[in-house]
Amino acid sequence: MELAKVVGQVVATARAPGLPSNSLLLVQFVNEKGEPYGDCHVAADPVGAGEGEWVLTVRGSSARCAIDRDAPLDLAVVGIVDSVSSSAGNLYRKT
Repeated sequence: MELAKVVGQVVATARAPGLPSNSLLLVQFVNEKGEPYGDCHVAADPVGAGEGEWVLTVRGSSARCAIDRDAPLDLAVVGIVDSVSSSAGNLYRKT
């Protein structure tokens, strides 16, 4: 699993057969300090995350299993983060 922040939504009314009708979110991966890294990605969202929220994401076969084993997916949101903490203290707390 990887931490990401929802930075937008993606609307695709025409979809490949087998792609579920879940919302599609634009996510930016973040490190434990909330610093973004890498490119933005599109993730299927079965949990209802909103813009600005931190989420847990999975890739590859785990993404397919999270929604539909036959879906043509490689990234899915599997949880909405309430808080992140470490020995350095709270790094993120949902407001």
